[in-house]
Amino acid sequence: LTDMNRKMSPHEARMLWMGRVVIWVTIIIVLFPVLWIVMSSFSAGDSFFLSSLFPKKFSIEHYTSLFQETNFMLWTWNSVKLCLIVAAIQLAMTSLAAYAFSRLRFTGRKYGLMSLLVLQVFPSSMAVAGYYILIYEFGLVDSNAALIFVLAGGSAYNIWLLKSYIDGLPKELDEAAMVDGATHFQVFRKIILPLAAPQLAVIFLFSFIATYSEYVITSIFLQTPGKMTLALGLQTFISDQFAAHWTTFSAAAVLSSIPIMIVFMCLQKYIQSGLVSGGVKG
Repeated sequence: LTDMNRKMSPHEARMLWMGRVVIWVTIIIVLFPVLWIVMSSFSAGDSFFLSSLFPKKFSIEHYTSLFQETNFMLWTWNSVKLCLIVAAIQLAMTSLAAYAFSRLRFTGRKYGLMSLLVLQVFPSSMAVAGYYILIYEFGLVDSNAALIFVLAGGSAYNIWLLKSYIDGLPKELDEAAMVDGATHFQVFRKIILPLAAPQLAVIFLFSFIATYSEYVITSIFLQTPGKMTLALGLQTFISDQFAAHWTTFSAAAVLSSIPIMIVFMCLQKYIQSGLVSGGVKG
């Protein structure tokens, strides 16, 4: 209470205001491109570079053309469906692997964890040529199942993230449950999963966003227009050699952010509790 009532010195006051200025400048820098995209989507014509931030004539023609002249809704459904399936599978695989590395002792555990660290060094784009050869040899070109299998292959980063969280949970809970006759799977399902729900929500969100924005691997696997995702569909607006519809692309980019916003808002309670519990855990 004494520290709270103590008056700040001039130096502390200057540092406080400098911190506030830095925060506001950072917010403006981050939000400016977003505002530019939104304003561009309401601008008539196809020019992406406006003479001013706000267009001289507001128009919703690009939003109308998205629904009337393109398969935007089909692309959105394909992306959301793919993201939900991949995120669910990856969440199941990640949680099982993280529990095993955290709670079980087995041969190769140490080297398995080190291998996960090594795998994080190499980006998934390095395996694009290998993916193409495999899907061509096994006749899996234009296959959603093969795409899901590749994208849901797990994430070394997510396994390490969840393992660290499980390491912080009291092992006495596991021991008490096993004294009562519980198996490892029962401990995992009834104790670990409920306690790790905030971190599971974060991993689900990461997996959803990563799949939602995936373009390189998706462009190799999917070739039929009816199976295109949002990332592939948006590319068609700016890849035409005769015309680039940047304003229509901006409108699609604005609308395509809605599914991620919905998922984030649905998981916000768990994400917030996860950050709070991680901040006070000692």
